[in-house]
Amino acid sequence: MNRSTSPAAALRRSGFAEPDVAVQRLGEDALAQYGGPDLGAALGAAADPDQALLTLLRLAEAAATEPQASGLLSQALDSHQARARLIAVLGASTALGNALVARPGDVALLLDDSGQLPALGAAPEEVRAEALRAVEGLEETAAGVEALRRWYRARLLRIAAADLVAQDPTAVFSEVAAALADAVSAALDSALLVARGDAARAQVPGAREARLCIIGMGKTGGRELNYISDVDVIYATESDEDLSAATELATRLARYVSATVTGVNEPPLWPLDVALRPEGKDGALVRTLASHRAYYEKWAAGWEFQALLKARPIAGDLEIGRQYVDTLRPMVFRAVEKSGFVEDARAMRQRVEAHIPAKEADRQLKLGAGGLRDVEFTVQLLQLVHGRADESIRSGTTLEGLRQLAAGEYVGRRDAERFEEHYRFLRVVEHRIQLHRMQRSHLIPTGEDKLRRLGRAVGVAGVRDGATLTARLRLVRREVRRLHEEIFYRPLLPYTARLSADDVSLTLEAARERLAAIGYKDPSGSLGHIKALTSGLSRAAGIQRQLLPVMLGWFAEGPSPDAALLDFRKLSEAIGSSPWYLKLLRDTDMPERLAILLSGSRYVANALARLPEAVSWLADEDDIAPRSVDAQLAELRALQARRESAEERATAARYLRRRRLLRAAIADVLNVIEPGAASRIITEAADVAITGGLTAAVDEAVARAGLEKAPSRYLVVGMGRFGGQEMGYASDADVLFVHDPKPGVDETVAAKVAEDVAGLVRSLLGKTGSEPPLAVDADLRPEGRQGPIIRTLAAYRQYYERWVEPWERQALLRARPVAGDQALGEEFCALIDPVRYPRDGLVNGQLRELRRIKARVETERLPRGVPANRHLKLGPGGLSDVEWTVQLLQLQHAGADPGLRCVGTLEALGALVAAELVSAEDAEVLTAAWRLASRIRDARVLATGRATGRGVDVLPHEVPELESVARLMGHRAGGRLELEESWLRAARRARAVAERLFYDE
Repeated sequence: MNRSTSPAAALRRSGFAEPDVAVQRLGEDALAQYGGPDLGAALGAAADPDQALLTLLRLAEAAATEPQASGLLSQALDSHQARARLIAVLGASTALGNALVARPGDVALLLDDSGQLPALGAAPEEVRAEALRAVEGLEETAAGVEALRRWYRARLLRIAAADLVAQDPTAVFSEVAAALADAVSAALDSALLVARGDAARAQVPGAREARLCIIGMGKTGGRELNYISDVDVIYATESDEDLSAATELATRLARYVSATVTGVNEPPLWPLDVALRPEGKDGALVRTLASHRAYYEKWAAGWEFQALLKARPIAGDLEIGRQYVDTLRPMVFRAVEKSGFVEDARAMRQRVEAHIPAKEADRQLKLGAGGLRDVEFTVQLLQLVHGRADESIRSGTTLEGLRQLAAGEYVGRRDAERFEEHYRFLRVVEHRIQLHRMQRSHLIPTGEDKLRRLGRAVGVAGVRDGATLTARLRLVRREVRRLHEEIFYRPLLPYTARLSADDVSLTLEAARERLAAIGYKDPSGSLGHIKALTSGLSRAAGIQRQLLPVMLGWFAEGPSPDAALLDFRKLSEAIGSSPWYLKLLRDTDMPERLAILLSGSRYVANALARLPEAVSWLADEDDIAPRSVDAQLAELRALQARRESAEERATAARYLRRRRLLRAAIADVLNVIEPGAASRIITEAADVAITGGLTAAVDEAVARAGLEKAPSRYLVVGMGRFGGQEMGYASDADVLFVHDPKPGVDETVAAKVAEDVAGLVRSLLGKTGSEPPLAVDADLRPEGRQGPIIRTLAAYRQYYERWVEPWERQALLRARPVAGDQALGEEFCALIDPVRYPRDGLVNGQLRELRRIKARVETERLPRGVPANRHLKLGPGGLSDVEWTVQLLQLQHAGADPGLRCVGTLEALGALVAAELVSAEDAEVLTAAWRLASRIRDARVLATGRATGRGVDVLPHEVPELESVARLMGHRAGGRLELEESWLRAARRARAVAERLFYDE
């Protein structure tokens, strides 16, 4: 016979590990009368075909001694559905298989006409009535206990059979878990009936009337029980008579119940765990309702309230149970207001993980990373935090609670769907692990054979064996962990938990009082914004209802809470329905950052209104961080390549600058960059914008002239704070324009095109429109406004050799090529270096001229009506004092010391200290004043949103504005006087140092 067509080969293909042995067993006399020729193929569908066959053989042998059982077995194997149930049970559970062998007549439980199937979906009342009928009328305690055990095991067998033949076990998981919980509840009710009779026969007066309720906790209370699990319960009693006597009687009754279900000479139906009661193992077994209330009001820890989420009366006097729940349920959702509640819950989850033995961590399906507890703890924490104000999310069942949270927008619908899918899968795997030997276990087995059996038992599409099961578990646990960490550690939760119940509820009256109390100037107007954001049943409104109670407090921590709330409303109306925005609001720390920005900075608020998608940057500091110039230039080239007109290409450059300025402002307000770093970022943004403007201008000017190629090389040189890389939010870009005609080009044509290029750069970048303008100022060119806007390199050489003024030498100290031809930039620097770094320093006439100019600037340019000591630029000790002092020393000494040839003020000041031309103490004074003045200027722009006008250079007088500037600079509320005193002190000290160094002969 061809071995590939032999019976053994066919059985191997069916899934038997020992096909030769299977052939022999199928030929045994005990099985000959059952199943027909396709029995082997039918057994191949079992989780463990070899085990199923062996147990079936034993069952047939046992049934042979009982004619009635033999007939039942024959019926079962002749029925397609009953055979499938029987084989599924025998292949998945040695424990249930052994139970059938011990009582072969129980095969009847798997037959359709028995009235027992299907076992899923029965109402709890029906199950309870069935269990009570099993023990009613049995006078002997032993008989009652045996009947109860027989009933429970029969019920368990029917549930397992229905579960194991389900087309998709994950789809029926909830019904299976509920059926198991209902079976336990019914068994406890029956045990209570038996116990009352047992106690009465033991002459315990009042045993039959004693009021006792069994409260289900954990998975029992949640109707989501495992096949074999601790049954967590709490006992409660109440009586209008002598409470001590009633409690004693109820306690004796509870002990009878425990003895009934745990047994003495037999294994328990399940461990009955009462450790969740008040005071744990040290507490009274049974308490009155008043005693329970007193304990939870005074002593209970946070985890005990978390446990009460699942509390449900399951047996005994259900009226007492309802009173128990009604009494304690409000406390459950107030417990979150205790200090550190969320942090304690998170710490408890971490402690649980930390105590898992290292060798079990990857196998632990319940407690390990990505396991069942990750889902359960996540759901429970969200329920506890948000359930105070929302009674619709208080279910004690994990999956029902998860769906409620999704409906209320506390969890994203897609995240909830994935969580539910994975939780169902993990629970099915857990059930199959426990079914095998009916032992309490949450460890994924090791060994190829065990994993293969488990994979086949799971019965989920795509899982066929141990390898596919392992792969699926790895993916599931990874995603469960990711979702758990995103939601369980959601930044908003601790802040929400700290609010009072009234604050969370956002009722109009409570909200109005709270708004007024925490600093809102217009509570009624703010209530209008709140109502607009939270009204309706949309996803956005649901998330805003969670978010706003916390954000209102965050807004109030800034100087402008009313304006911040209005800006938040506008922003949310612009992008509020965007899924990414809603997810960021709920799941990240973006809302707190957004609140800081909107309340503290009009500049950022206005910029976000124009670029609302930039809110996404706030979720990750890496998105706020400045990007390299090379990256910006690459983005500029890509944007300009897709645009044709010069205006569109310049607009693209200005768009990039706007984004860059907003990033700098966000990072500045949030203090995620080093002090002073914003100046470099702002300057680099101007560099890129001018590069883009120059490219567009050259192409346009050449096209206007009817030329094919540019007749010159072009260069833009940064001057002033732009050249020194010290720009602020209100800075113009001071520049020089240079061109160098190419050989053989008509110089008249080249000059005309060059003038057009310079004019276009200024007009394209400075034009008002959809993007903020960049004012390009060429007033520092030779001859000032009277001179040509652009010169050739040769013309600059001629001018600087013959006509250069001392102030022009000074201005050139900060000259820096920023855009255009790189070689031309190097040539220009080589040209001006002897001019700005004179070999012999300044002669007396030049020195006197600079001192005269500085004195004239201070007297003539200081605005009228502005106290000199409040002017940040021209006032005593201001920016001008520091910069002129540094530049004067550079002019005098940089010709002899190349180390002093720096374009930045502070860099040059550091070089002067290194050259021992300025003491470290003096440099520290000058640096402090320069930095403080620069920071105040920037903070004023950030606070007010006004980037133009003379007020930018003045320390504000107005209290609200000065307060806003102070808060942006890190001062506490009311710190405006500290800022004022700090500036006046720093300026006074800097003035003394500047006068000594600047006028020292």
